[in-house]
Amino acid sequence: MSDSESPKLYAAREPVFPRKVKGKFRTFKWWLMGIMLTVYYTIPWIRWDRGPALPDQAVLADLANRRFYFFTIEIWPHEFYFIAGLLIMAGLGLFLFTSALGRVWCGYACPQTIWTDLFILTERWIEGDRNARVRLWKSKWDARKWRLRITKWFIWLIIGVATGGAWVFYFTDAPTLFYNLVTLQAHPIAYITIAIMTATTVGFGGFAREQICTYMCPWPRIQAAMIDEDTLTIAYREWRGEPRGKHHKGDDSELGDCINCMACVNVCPAGIDIRDGQNLACITCGLCIDACDDMMEKIGKPRGLIDYLAFSDETLERAGKPPKPIIKHILRPRTILYTTLWSLVGVGLLVALLTRGSIDLTIAPVRNPTFVTLSDGTIRNTYDVRLRNKNGDNHDFQFTIQGADGLTLALEGQDSTTVKVNANETLLQRVYVLAAKGTAAATSDRTEFDMWIKDLSNDETNHGNTVFNGRAK
Repeated sequence: MSDSESPKLYAAREPVFPRKVKGKFRTFKWWLMGIMLTVYYTIPWIRWDRGPALPDQAVLADLANRRFYFFTIEIWPHEFYFIAGLLIMAGLGLFLFTSALGRVWCGYACPQTIWTDLFILTERWIEGDRNARVRLWKSKWDARKWRLRITKWFIWLIIGVATGGAWVFYFTDAPTLFYNLVTLQAHPIAYITIAIMTATTVGFGGFAREQICTYMCPWPRIQAAMIDEDTLTIAYREWRGEPRGKHHKGDDSELGDCINCMACVNVCPAGIDIRDGQNLACITCGLCIDACDDMMEKIGKPRGLIDYLAFSDETLERAGKPPKPIIKHILRPRTILYTTLWSLVGVGLLVALLTRGSIDLTIAPVRNPTFVTLSDGTIRNTYDVRLRNKNGDNHDFQFTIQGADGLTLALEGQDSTTVKVNANETLLQRVYVLAAKGTAAATSDRTEFDMWIKDLSNDETNHGNTVFNGRAK
């Protein structure tokens, strides 16, 4: 076979122009899109009073000071396990919902779906519904087509800038950054980030659309491991719809309920035909259900020709029996396991959050040398103590030792055992622990003890366990 006759490995993208549809799934998606976009764009502007020494933005990822704020919650760098726990919960939640209801995340809550819906809504508002957009796509580039396209692209650009701008507001004080952006005083990184976010938002949601879900996103390929015959997913009841064809008055032919109107195909944002069976590109958004139910009502047929159903119910329905209750599809060993793991991680994080104190310390013994013998025979160990004050104002903290007799301590640069730590700051304090000559700790190889910290403002305490190294006999 010559090069000119070689088959093409890649096909050009066929543009998809979804038709407007009404129904319970489309209404649910509108509400969910409105709520999620409102939350995304407005959260950085909510204020939250934490005191004079802390930022007053309710949700803030303060990278400069290595802190994350979420209303009353403040996460420090050493508490990253909270973020890791939330990511684990998100993963388990995705496994749970996928195993129970298929790609519901992709169809309803994924940012790619949300912004694609927004861009399609804008396109429909400017260029018209499906048929008008198809005609415009096939028409020549005249003044009208240029005007409609430029208008659409301009609005897409505004949406993209708003999306990128909202993103950077999560990382610094939103009102201050907005003023600096408008007056061209913001750091170049802010403008670069907004430009990148704008380009990706417009590119993914406006132009690539379903290509992102089908080719770039790995989840369609991973979901196969999450789905089994009891998973509720969108499917076509071919045993009821076939053979498909146009119904005519007085026609006695044994046709199925599907009249091949193509409504399910025309509303699909991925441009697939659900009647051909399960498809990698299907995001289970439910719009084909709305379109088919509407058509079934018009021709006097029962709804549900396309619906959420499980493969395990196919045999029952083919035999004319009712499917299993939905609760039996949802509550099965796999989903119960995911729910249990998700709950355990959530409870663990909640307990850790509620029991953590407002002070924290880390004790690091200095091992070079492990101990020093002073002129009077006293054995001295050195420790670097990192003390964090999570309160909103300055506090005084007192060091003490418990758990071993004969040990005393001294603070480098301090005349007493008390130090002041500023609000929401970390103090690195060098601490000397001493054992007099002849005492048990001085003559033992290792002596465990607890170093305690007491907040003199509210009597809150915290401690850490460490070891004193002596000169063994």
